[in-house]
Amino acid sequence: MMKVALLGAGRIGQVHARAIAAHPDSELVAVHDVVTAAAEALGSAHGIEVRTLDEILADASIDAVLIATSTDTHSDLIERATAAGKAVLCEKPVDLSLDRALACESRTSASGQPIMIGFNRRFDPNFAALKAALDAGEIGKPELLSITSFDPAPPPVAYVKVSGGLFRDMTIHDFDMACWMMGGAPARVMAVGASLVDPGIGAAGDVDTAVVTLTWADGRIAVIKNSRRAGYGYDQRLEVLGSKGLLQAENVLENTVTRMTEAGSRRAKPLHFFLERYMRAYELEWAAFVDAWRNKTPMPVSLSDGITALACAEAATRSQRSGEAVALTPEMMGR
Repeated sequence: MMKVALLGAGRIGQVHARAIAAHPDSELVAVHDVVTAAAEALGSAHGIEVRTLDEILADASIDAVLIATSTDTHSDLIERATAAGKAVLCEKPVDLSLDRALACESRTSASGQPIMIGFNRRFDPNFAALKAALDAGEIGKPELLSITSFDPAPPPVAYVKVSGGLFRDMTIHDFDMACWMMGGAPARVMAVGASLVDPGIGAAGDVDTAVVTLTWADGRIAVIKNSRRAGYGYDQRLEVLGSKGLLQAENVLENTVTRMTEAGSRRAKPLHFFLERYMRAYELEWAAFVDAWRNKTPMPVSLSDGITALACAEAATRSQRSGEAVALTPEMMGR
């Protein structure tokens, strides 16, 4: 039985708490949050102890920590937890700063403790099935990847100001998905963006609508489309064109009923947001983490994978601001 402490009791922490508690081979034993009331509420809901960070790290009976705190704390907590002998599952991104993330990788490499970065979309059953078909060669070599990721509504501007920007906060999921589908990092990143949804986001120095083009050294292409607003729901689609065919993963809808009348046909909307759309993915992500820890096999999403996605986000940020494509060099990813 893996004994687990949760660092961070906010919305995503609550999602992870449910996944940990539901797994037959893991036990949630403690929670910590700088907001005491949030920690106490989650602790009460799960019947677990609220503890300080130092107490959790000093407790040798705790095997792993799940880091669901603010992004600017991730690298520090990864380093402290691995130094204390804990396995780590950390929410994306590794850090707001690529340099800080690279330093984290360097400082934790000798710890011997497993680290997994929380790119939960890899574990979505639909995307995982598409990836399996792609790897099985069902459509030949992938040549053109298209990723659509639209949120139903923008976050508060106060959140945007500390998020690191659209590319580090939102598109980073799509960067990881693109690298995973294509089997490695692209060679070049070109991004365009605008503030079309909320003027406050533009005033905060960020964009809420963007298109990113990734190009691999062999000429393969991926296009990522992002928007902070899709009034019809959480739009999450993926399509891969290969040398022998096409693979598509469509939206998950509220229901499968199609209504056909004289006025036309109508289907349900996509599920509203990530909590509904990806709950099963979070459960499968946690199961994969537990299995890798128990079997002493490599984590399915490594710290290196997290750094690759963050390097893409850094390149996209530079490209959007300069209007020029940015080369993604091995040096940027610490390779």
